Amino acid sequence: MNTQTINWQETSEQQKIDALARPAIADNALLSTQVANILSQVKRLGDKSLFALTEQFDGIALTTLAVTAAQVKQAKLALTEKRLKAINTAYTHIKSFHSAQTQEDVFVETCPGVRCTLKTEAIESVGLYIPAGSAPLPSTVLMLGVPAQLTGCKRTVLVCPPNKNGQLANEVLVAAGLCGITEIYTIGGAQAIAALAYGTESIAPVNKVFGPGNRYVTEAKKQLSQQVAGFTIDMPAGPSEVLVIADEKANPAFIAADLLSQAEHGADSQVILLTDSESLIGKVSLELNKQVAVLSRREIAEKALKQSRLILTKDLTQAVDVSNCYGPEHLIIQTESPHALLTNLRNAGSIFVGAYTPESAGDYASGTNHVLPTYGYSKVISSLSLADFSRRYTVQEISKTGLTNLAECIIELTDAEGLDAHQRAVTIRLEEKA
Repeated sequence: MNTQTINWQETSEQQKIDALARPAIADNALLSTQVANILSQVKRLGDKSLFALTEQFDGIALTTLAVTAAQVKQAKLALTEKRLKAINTAYTHIKSFHSAQTQEDVFVETCPGVRCTLKTEAIESVGLYIPAGSAPLPSTVLMLGVPAQLTGCKRTVLVCPPNKNGQLANEVLVAAGLCGITEIYTIGGAQAIAALAYGTESIAPVNKVFGPGNRYVTEAKKQLSQQVAGFTIDMPAGPSEVLVIADEKANPAFIAADLLSQAEHGADSQVILLTDSESLIGKVSLELNKQVAVLSRREIAEKALKQSRLILTKDLTQAVDVSNCYGPEHLIIQTESPHALLTNLRNAGSIFVGAYTPESAGDYASGTNHVLPTYGYSKVISSLSLADFSRRYTVQEISKTGLTNLAECIIELTDAEGLDAHQRAVTIRLEEKA
């Protein structure tokens, strides 16, 4: 294994920048052109293109796109009680946490006769993209489906690449059923995002799409969000990442396991350890070598570790500063007094506090959402919540008395900006005889 060890005190400013640099996201002309061609094909040919592209890229000749209610029912019967219980438990915890996020309307009378309201309303139609690379992801169905269900989106559409039999995993269908999702299609890739944005004969377009995917999916989301009026995406997506802050008393085996839990996501994932203990770095390095050797996704994890970092800091205060600069997707604190650091940590998608809080808990069942900003976007973008499935808008109602109270302010400011028509819209009302 070739994870880089860095002494933060002995590095130049440029070396520090390089140490915190993310793996490059593929953004080349060929990828952009390939995705643009797929989008154009779906826009022109609709369902016909979805069948053709699924056969071209997935090697599956579908006869239908939609999943039936009978298939969802059969999926539940096919799972063991233990598997069903796990999905239900995760659903319950996620629903419990997200239920507390419901927003009430805000009413304020800013001055006598002027009443302003901030209202929150569910986005009418949303699309959920569920990847299905090396394994099905029922956890992602729950992370996206529960907020859509609680927010009250009128229409929720789930798309997922089919397996070699042209079907979706039983776990995915059962999770979708729990979230009340009845519109499910066996399509994936850039063509699935295009169908959700443009619409086809079988699939009506949606207003917003959510969910992670490969670089083709990511590129499709980016292009479509810039092309289709009234269509948007959840957040920019990059490779998965975790940063651990630990002291000399932390368990090196726990830390290595946490780092590898993200490294196994993909060869472009990045994992970082920040610690003030040189001996801990040595122990973690040994544990990484030991644990990665027995992983089923060893080759992927080892590639990710080559662009990862074990960083020695002067103290934990400096570790916090470095973490805030990096802005990780996942941040784990394994120190003797983790809450002492928590108050100064700002930039992270989700924070995991204490030795017995693995990132895996947030991925599956603690209740928080695992759809998080990556690539430093945690500095400006929040983790997924009910707010992402809602739109906010304002309502105002002004009486004649209220407009009289506002008039002097409006007249003065419209005069300053030279907007006569704006000013006249006020004065003409006040001139009206009762």
